[in-house]
Amino acid sequence: MAKLNQNSIRQKARELIKNTPGGIRYSQIVNSILETDVETPVNTINGSIWNLDALFPNEITKPARGLFKHIDDGSAAESPHETEEVSKNGKAREEDFYQSFSDWLKNDLDEVVISTPLGGAALGKKWGTPDVIGVYKPLASQLIKFTPEVISVEIKIDPTQSVVAFGQAIAYKLFSTKAYIVMPKTIQAEDQSRLESLCVLHGVGLVLFELDKETPNYTLKVTAQRSAPDMFYVNEFVDSLKRYNQEMFEKLFG
Repeated sequence: MAKLNQNSIRQKARELIKNTPGGIRYSQIVNSILETDVETPVNTINGSIWNLDALFPNEITKPARGLFKHIDDGSAAESPHETEEVSKNGKAREEDFYQSFSDWLKNDLDEVVISTPLGGAALGKKWGTPDVIGVYKPLASQLIKFTPEVISVEIKIDPTQSVVAFGQAIAYKLFSTKAYIVMPKTIQAEDQSRLESLCVLHGVGLVLFELDKETPNYTLKVTAQRSAPDMFYVNEFVDSLKRYNQEMFEKLFG
């Protein structure tokens, strides 16, 4: 099989971009060409496609770092989604993932000592009620004690709700030391790239998952950064939680 020249590489890349709704990442283009044309040097491919948006400005755009998208592709903005997504196990609801993520936050991510699902508007405030709440606190065996830290989580099953999820996570930082956003892997590549950048800038964690109630396969994309919450809102949140569910309060902070 002969090596591809620069024009052939670009033509293949243009076809890949055109045929990939929502856009395709730079590395995916390179890997796809390498799979079909193994004798073509990777450096030749890199040198041919890095500026496709500049070479074909009426055809290709670069809406996010490392992401190429066909200009006629309006799927990211126009494609409708149901609020109840279909998973491998049938209709999925956000609350179907509360417990599994609570367990993952504690056992796999090891961010908390104790965690529990909360969700909905249990505390009477939509933007003040995380879907999952966890607490990182000193153990009885630890000699050096410290102030317990609240970790809040916002889960969405609708891949178009990234902006809403980010706004809620930022609101949780008023009373949380760390906040996480959990989004389905069906999120558009452009939205994911922008959300990742926002999370890095503001210290919010980002986790992606499969819409499968049995095996969600949570994957950490951005690690949440610790920040000092406003103690007024910390006490307001804890007081609301205690009034809502004394047993849950004792479980988390006792």
